[in-house]
Amino acid sequence: MNPDLHKLQPYPFEQLNALKSAVTPPAELAHIALSIGEPKHPAPAFARDTLSANLDRLSGYPTTKGLPELRRTIANWAERRFQLDRLDPETQVLPCNGTREALFALTQTVIDRSQPQPLVVSPNPFYQIYEGAAYLAGAEPYFVNCIADNGFLADFDAVPSDIWQRCQLLFLCSPGNPTGAVVPLEQLKKLIALADRYDFVIAADECYSEIYFDEAQPPVGLLQACAELGRHDYRRCLVFHSLSKRSNLPGLRSGFVAGDAELIGKFLLYRTYHGSAMPIYSQLASIEAWNDEAHVADNRGQYRAKFDAVLQRLDGVLKVSRPDAGFYLWAETPIDDAEFAQQLFAQQHITVLPGSFLSRQSGDVNPGKNRVRMALVAELDECIEAAERLVRFCHNL
Repeated sequence: MNPDLHKLQPYPFEQLNALKSAVTPPAELAHIALSIGEPKHPAPAFARDTLSANLDRLSGYPTTKGLPELRRTIANWAERRFQLDRLDPETQVLPCNGTREALFALTQTVIDRSQPQPLVVSPNPFYQIYEGAAYLAGAEPYFVNCIADNGFLADFDAVPSDIWQRCQLLFLCSPGNPTGAVVPLEQLKKLIALADRYDFVIAADECYSEIYFDEAQPPVGLLQACAELGRHDYRRCLVFHSLSKRSNLPGLRSGFVAGDAELIGKFLLYRTYHGSAMPIYSQLASIEAWNDEAHVADNRGQYRAKFDAVLQRLDGVLKVSRPDAGFYLWAETPIDDAEFAQQLFAQQHITVLPGSFLSRQSGDVNPGKNRVRMALVAELDECIEAAERLVRFCHNL
């Protein structure tokens, strides 16, 4: 057996299920799930229509590299969205079956385990794939805390030089999961300079980039920072995007990786042996989704309405504020976060995710302690009902 398997910790939702199993919720209240970042808005009708119209493509094998027209569509979208001069669809874009698989596989591709004590630097709290991918690639994770005092941004200036010297891969998550914080453009440029100095790869998980509140100020991206620096080869930089959050299509398992052509080439080689190719009918539906912005703007409007309604009701009840972007609230709890989540389920039949399940002790800080993540993915009326139950619950604490 792989000797690194024992390093993997239980997935957050396994921990959550165990926590909930110890109590019984009130049967008279309908369950409201705010724990999983699974969009509940309807999938675009054109995506469903494209899938059903192309089921005859089941008879053909898809290629790992994907259809040229899909890669071209992705490149065009990224150029428009992030003000890029050019993104070569042939060498700088690779479709993937969602970004979870790609983030994990990229780590296996990048890490050179022949080097002494390789490190993967990650924000804390974090998407658990970052940690598991590091361990199974033969590396150790190094966590950089994202706390309120720093606007929930990782303080990379505080990372010692000996850590950067051992770093082979830096994970960014912007907008952040679970904090919603957006890494500023100047910080991205500084990190690119660090990657040059210490020779590591930056993998930017930007899957929440299309859910934001100000239509005039979309979140910046890593390739956008490269372009502003005149780095049109995107050296040492890769970004990950998905249709799951942007287009309410988590079941389509459609995303892409883009950036440094040399890294993309190595990653394609790895995925030729390991990764599943995206079905052709899924690729055709993905083309339609990347080409349409109307449904994405409507999506953002629905999230804005939910944030407005929920935050208005929680004002003065829970310490929580509107994030920079994304669809999570990262609320401070008046008691231990796991106890808060368990009792909320027991009394109000609402599921939230304890922040400590998404973070690790780093130094003398666990940045998820006494916080919970709430995903405002349900319909507006259900989110309002959840907020009103949360108010009752907090008043009873």
